[in-house]
Amino acid sequence: MEGKLYWATGKPGCPADLAGLVCDNFGDETCINELRGTNHEGQTWKERRAFLDGMASTLKAMNEADKE
Repeated sequence: MEGKLYWATGKPGCPADLAGLVCDNFGDETCINELRGTNHEGQTWKERRAFLDGMASTLKAMNEADKE
């Protein structure tokens, strides 16, 4: 909107993260993100998945420790 990038939630988006998670995979020529298709430091789904897997493992370990 007006040259600014936003997530669907309305929160402002980091151009690099939006490029890595959305624009690089799903964007077309209408995407205003100048980082789309470039070498950037934005998050990717691979990194996001690793983070979520790590969180799930931590929560599982905490749950198992509480049962002891």
